[in-house]
Amino acid sequence: MRTTLTIDDDLAGLLKQRAREMGVPFKDAVNRAIRAGLGEAAKLHRGNAPRTVPHSFGFRPGVDLDKLGQLADALETKAFAASAERSHDSSRRQRSRTRA
Repeated sequence: MRTTLTIDDDLAGLLKQRAREMGVPFKDAVNRAIRAGLGEAAKLHRGNAPRTVPHSFGFRPGVDLDKLGQLADALETKAFAASAERSHDSSRRQRSRTRA
């Protein structure tokens, strides 16, 4: 959450010094100091943030990754049309058998 906070000059100086010593950004030093002041109630009860591991899917040059949804729709439409055609042919054969 982003908020505006007025910190006394002497305290801001101590927090900046602590941030440098710990090698962390100023906001992390402030958050740690507040958590330490609040004690057990402020401890984080969450695990580490999930990591995103990049992976190359090996798409060929010329494949527009922004249009993969359109490609999936086109393939689904083609599969549906083929299924409907098979179903239509099957029902036509059944009708011709019942007439004979």
